Amino acid sequence: MQNTAQPTPVGDFQYWWNQQGEWVEAPNERRGGNSGVQRLSASNDAILYLKRQVGHLSRSIRHPLGRPTVVREARALAAYRAAGVRVPRTVFAGARRQGEWQGLLVTEELKGFISLDDWYAGNGEFQHGAAVHRHMLRELAQTLWRAHAQGLQHGCLYSKHVFIRVRSQGVEIALLDLEKSRRRWRKRAAVRHDLTQLYRHRGAMPESDWLQMLDDYRKVAAIVPSERLLGRNTPVRPKRA
Repeated sequence: MQNTAQPTPVGDFQYWWNQQGEWVEAPNERRGGNSGVQRLSASNDAILYLKRQVGHLSRSIRHPLGRPTVVREARALAAYRAAGVRVPRTVFAGARRQGEWQGLLVTEELKGFISLDDWYAGNGEFQHGAAVHRHMLRELAQTLWRAHAQGLQHGCLYSKHVFIRVRSQGVEIALLDLEKSRRRWRKRAAVRHDLTQLYRHRGAMPESDWLQMLDDYRKVAAIVPSERLLGRNTPVRPKRA
């Protein structure tokens, strides 16, 4: 039986640390610690996801001894939001050290969204029509470019981390799981990494849809002919203003 998270005190680390819910991602041992995700029901009927970490550190020049990866993920969420990319709303994020590092990241469910995997599993093109499906591919390309234009590299761009919602106003794309996200000074490096990764982990997306999405991406990014993606030309260099 899971607890119901109350709206206050939102900024209290111990309050959120005490919350317990159903494990949707069981704790796994990595990075010198463990990390897992629980689902909570908030008092306003919203669904929250609480990422709980003990240890599980990322190291940098600024923090050579490491800090929980949720700290970096919370910064990435804010950066993507500032770039105009839809990501889950952050309810709470924080870290503390009590003998060992503890980290928390609480985000809201993307209500009404389904993953790219589920879109193809449910035959989204047939369900919503060819025009909406075409809009989805175009919006996916534009969403990725909004991030890449700011030098933001997702770092784990799999089809299961791309989410879609169809509304009367059109199609929305959101991105999840930014734990490995980073900012690249060379934007082409972010483009190359993410597009190569998504191609390899695009799930049931057919080659024809992939190529259509790349054609949409080409409208905002230049092609370097010498760069190839598994035998296909792919945009790897942003257009100069």
